[in-house]
Amino acid sequence: MLLLIHLLAVLSGLALGLLGGGGSILAVPILVYGAGLSPRDAIASSLVIVGASSLLGAMVRRSELDLQAAWHFALYGMLGTFAGARLAEHLSQTVQLGLFAVTMLVVAGLMLSHKTSTAKSPTRAGSLPLPLASLAVGLLTGVVGVGGGFLIVPALVLSAGLSMRRAVPTSLLIIALNCAAGLLGYFGQVSLHPPFLAGFTLAVLAGVLLGGRLVPLIHQAHLKRAFALLLLFTGTCILWRNH
Repeated sequence: MLLLIHLLAVLSGLALGLLGGGGSILAVPILVYGAGLSPRDAIASSLVIVGASSLLGAMVRRSELDLQAAWHFALYGMLGTFAGARLAEHLSQTVQLGLFAVTMLVVAGLMLSHKTSTAKSPTRAGSLPLPLASLAVGLLTGVVGVGGGFLIVPALVLSAGLSMRRAVPTSLLIIALNCAAGLLGYFGQVSLHPPFLAGFTLAVLAGVLLGGRLVPLIHQAHLKRAFALLLLFTGTCILWRNH
């Protein structure tokens, strides 16, 4: 069973490496239904996994980071993530898992409706209130353990005026910082299992590296559609089992 769980972890990392985001959302269902963790322990554990994966991705592309934008976004995002983790203490685990499933469905809908942009230049800054966007993403990360890259990247492009090339690695660094703040917020609420978590995280990272090598070989539009359909199916199953 442990081998199967680690294979699923590699699959989660593979999706993350191929898509540049979104794959980490599979970690919580694997930890809950595969490893038998409680929803709250699984969400806190996913912060370790998402944070480590994101930090690796940011360091690989460190020459493209915009540290100033990362700091401004993360300042509010970390506050939001810490607050979200503390808020989770007052939510039942059934509600928390239900919110996670709804997030999966929203992400799937965004992926299915997204039109790939070919624009090279950054969008005008100031179109969105950056502090509000940062806090909202942080709350989402803290409550359901999702990195929120699908929200951070557009916010960086619209609010900070970054190009997509710089927004993606900057987003990964912000996610890593948010996850660290979330773990601090969950301190005393959860029970983590370091040896298991280390093995699971390494399996995800292996998948991330493999996915990065496979990117040129796979049509991204078809891959995103297939992954979105998987999220729709998984999210619906979680809601059905959780009702």
